[in-house]
Formats: sequence, C-alpha cells, structure tokens
Amino acid sequence: MEALIMKKVINKHTCLELFMIALGCAIYALSLDAISVPNKLADGGLSGISLLLRHFWGVNMGLSTLILNIPLIILGYRYMGRRLLLYTIWGTISLSFFLWLWRLFPIITQLNLEHDLFLSAALAGTLSGFGLGLVFRYNGTSGGTDIIARICQMKFGISSGKMLLLCDAIVLFISLSYLDIKHMMYTLLASFILSRVMDSVQQGAYTARGCLIISDKYEQIAEMIDLKLDRGFTYLNALGGYKQNEKRVIYLVVSPREVPMVKQLIEQEDPKAFVTIFEVHEALGEGFTYKQKRHHLIFHK
Repeated sequence: MEALIMKKVINKHTCLELFMIALGCAIYALSLDAISVPNKLADGGLSGISLLLRHFWGVNMGLSTLILNIPLIILGYRYMGRRLLLYTIWGTISLSFFLWLWRLFPIITQLNLEHDLFLSAALAGTLSGFGLGLVFRYNGTSGGTDIIARICQMKFGISSGKMLLLCDAIVLFISLSYLDIKHMMYTLLASFILSRVMDSVQQGAYTARGCLIISDKYEQIAEMIDLKLDRGFTYLNALGGYKQNEKRVIYLVVSPREVPMVKQLIEQEDPKAFVTIFEVHEALGEGFTYKQKRHHLIFHK
C-alpha cells in the first residue's frame, strides 16, 4: 500500500514538473516570436544562433533549434543523468513546438513595439526570464545554452542566470553581423533583465530577511522577539575575536515588513547590540510556507 501511494505521489509530482517545464517553454517561445523577432531584437544562446540562421538563410527557428540541440543534449547526458536528460529533451521539444505554434496566431502582430525599443527589451527580458525561471525551477532546461548553464550550476555553483548572460553576450557580439549597435544594446538590456528575473523565479518568489544579533542582553531580546513577533529563533554559539569570550548569537528569519519592528525591539533592549540583516532568497517552514501563526493584537502593539 505504501509503495502504491509513493508511486502516485511520484507520478503526480513528475506530471507537475513536465507541465511547468512546457509552460515555461511556451512563455519563452512567445517572447521570441511575439517581441524579439517583430522588433528586430536578437537573442542570446542557441535561440540567438537560430535567429542568425533565420535572418541569413530563412531557416525555421523551431527546426534549427531542434537540430542544434542534439550535440548539446549528448553532452548533457554525461553530467545530468537520465532524469534531467529526459526533462531536457522534453523542454527542447516543447520549445521547438511552441516556436512553431505561436507563429500561427495573430497575437504576434499585436505586440509589435518597434516604436519603443526600451519597452520591447524590458518586456522580452521579463517574459523570457519568467519562462526560463519556471523551466529551471522545475528541474528542466529548454536545451541550448541552458544545458551549459545547468551543468555549471551543478558542478561549479555558478548562477544559471549569470552563465546564460555570459553566453548571451558572446552570441550578441556575433549578431552584430546583421544588427546595428542600437538594437544590439537593447538586446543586451533584455538579456540582463532575463538573468535577473530568471534567478528570482528559480530561487523563489518569496524573499525574507535573516538577522544575526550579538548582544550581552540576548535573553531579553529573545524574549521580546518571542512575545511581540511570535517568531522562532536559534541560539548560535560564538567566540569573540578580541577577548576570546563565549557569546550567544540570535539567528532569526522574518518577513521584510517585520524588519523595522526587530530593529525597534533591539534598540529598546540594547542600543549597543551588533546586528546584521541580510536577504534570504527563500524560506521554508512554519511562518513562511506552512500555516503562519496568528499575531494577537493585544500583545503586538
């Protein structure tokens, strides 16, 4: 019975991942067909090479994308394993399909933004970044330089968005063979926006703030955090660098809107406390992804 339940869960999770990868590829393909091509913006990576082939020889982008991905898929098999390879093949086929499909719809003529290249670049970068972010978030790639980015992320810990930006810059330099410098620079802007949006979507849309609090009055501060914020916290054992004395450090994760209240609580208890506040890209657990505790107005004034 447990094996059957586990199989259903796995199948349900796999179907969700495949659906989200296809959805991400659809959004990315829409960005290329509806914005980049009509507004004469290039693209980076393998899509940029497909645009080059389309411009000089009229090769269908869906077909060229599919063919050019074959050697990269073979390369990816060595590093990504069978499951990720199958997801990559699914993403490649999905991207090629949607690049062909969107050309059949008149919506692409309604998004011609040639009168405003800045808006075109911003919209293309946002849509492409969102689409690719979904693909990477659900353990897939859309083929092409995405495979290289995924390998670099797995082996070297390099951000996939930064790696794609580097690949895009190389292809964009080659694209100067048919683009003027104006369109190339706007394309580079779109690639930068793509990398930022993609990393945000991939790492999680919900951001939080982490706090490290060093104070001799850590017990009083912790008590007020528990009373007024209703947040959990952790004591970390530390050793002072100058006097070599042992200290307790409070580690706390809160939502961005709670940061001012944390600062106020610390200021009230110990104005000399040392506090660092940093960005947490994703927070999982009670109060964030589980059911949040209710704040009682009587105690949280």
